[in-house]
Amino acid sequence: MTPGARVAAAIEILDHIAGGTPAEQALTRWARASRYAGSKDRAAVRDHVFDVLRHWRSAAAYGGGETGRARMIGRLRDAGADLATLFDGNGHAPAPVTKAETGSGAAPTSRAETLDLPDWLLERFDASLGADTDRTARALQRRAPVTLRVNASRGTVADAVHSLADAGVQTIANPRADSALTIEAGERKLRNSDAYTNGLVELQDAASQAAVAQIAGSGRVLDYCAGGGGKALALAAAGWTVTAHDADPSRMRDLPARATRGGHDLHLSEPSELTQMGRFDAVLCDAPCSGAGTWRRAPEAKWRLTPDRLAELTTVQAQILDTAQVYVTPGGALYYATCSVLVEENAAQSAAFVARNPEWRLDADWHWPVDDWGDGFYLARLLRA
Repeated sequence: MTPGARVAAAIEILDHIAGGTPAEQALTRWARASRYAGSKDRAAVRDHVFDVLRHWRSAAAYGGGETGRARMIGRLRDAGADLATLFDGNGHAPAPVTKAETGSGAAPTSRAETLDLPDWLLERFDASLGADTDRTARALQRRAPVTLRVNASRGTVADAVHSLADAGVQTIANPRADSALTIEAGERKLRNSDAYTNGLVELQDAASQAAVAQIAGSGRVLDYCAGGGGKALALAAAGWTVTAHDADPSRMRDLPARATRGGHDLHLSEPSELTQMGRFDAVLCDAPCSGAGTWRRAPEAKWRLTPDRLAELTTVQAQILDTAQVYVTPGGALYYATCSVLVEENAAQSAAFVARNPEWRLDADWHWPVDDWGDGFYLARLLRA
C-alpha cells in the first residue's frame, strides 16, 4: 500500500468508528476485507487511526469537520504533513484536498478542544489533578510506551536486555520498577523473540509493575479482579501463592498459557468456588474503572465515557471493595487499584470505603502519573483499624 492508500483506509475506518463501531472491531473488519495489506500496512493504518482518536476534537477543528476525511486532514495538517502527496487521488489514495477544505479548519479555540477532552471531563480532570491537568491531557495525546516486565523466575534484567537485543529489540531501564524495561526500538520483533516465547519477559505497564511491588510480603494472595492476569503473574513472580478470580472467568482464558510460559503455578477460581477457599494474606482489587490513565492505549474510551457510566463504575467499585474485604485474613491487607486519574475512582473511593467500614483504615496510597514512563495508576493499602 502507498502512504496515500493507508490514509484512505484510515479514513474509512474512522467513519465506521464515528458511526458507533468499536475501534478494534472496525480495524479487524478492514483487515479481513483487505488481504492485500501486509503487516507494515496494517500497523501504519492502525497508527493513523489511533493518532486521530487521541486528537479527536483538535483534529476536527484543524480539519474543519467531523468526518473521517476531515479529521484525517486536520490531524495531518497539525502534524505538518504534506497533504498534497497523500491526497493526490492516485491509485487508492484519497481525492485531492479541495479549495473548500484548504480554506476550512483552524486551531482549536477552547481549552477542552486543545487538550482533546470532552467538556464535562475537563471539569473532572481539573477537580482531580488541579495544575497537572494540562500536562496529563497532553500526555494522553501521545503514544504510550511499550513496557516489559522481566520475570525473575526465568532470569535477570541483564539476561532479558541481552536476549532482546539479540532479537533486535532495544530496551532501556524504566525507573518506575526494578523489573521494568521500556522498548526503544524493534517493538514488532518482540513476540518472536526467545525472551518473550520462553517467558523471560511479559508485556506490562510500568505503573502496574510499580503497584505490585508495593504489595510486600509473602503468603496467599487473591487477585479478585484478575482479568488478563498481568498482576497475578507479577505477584507469582514475586513469590506469592496466587489465586486469580474474575466475575467473568472468560477474561482469564489466556492466563493458564501465560502462567505456563512464565513458569508459574496459579490457581484460577470460579466465583462459586471462592467462598470455600478461606481467607488470604492479601487481596487485590484492580477494579473496573474509566481507564482514564490508559487512554493513550484505548483512546476511544475517552469519547465513549459518560457521566452516567462513570457513576455506574464508582458504584461497582464500592461493591467490589465491600465484597472483597471478607476474604482478608486478620492481619492481612486489602489493596484497591485503578488505572484512572479521577479522584472519584481513587482517593474518594478509598475514603468512602473507610467511612462505610470504620473497622478499616487507609494505611497508604500511591499515585502514578501519565508520562513517558507509564500509565496513570492508583493503589491504596487498607488495613483493619
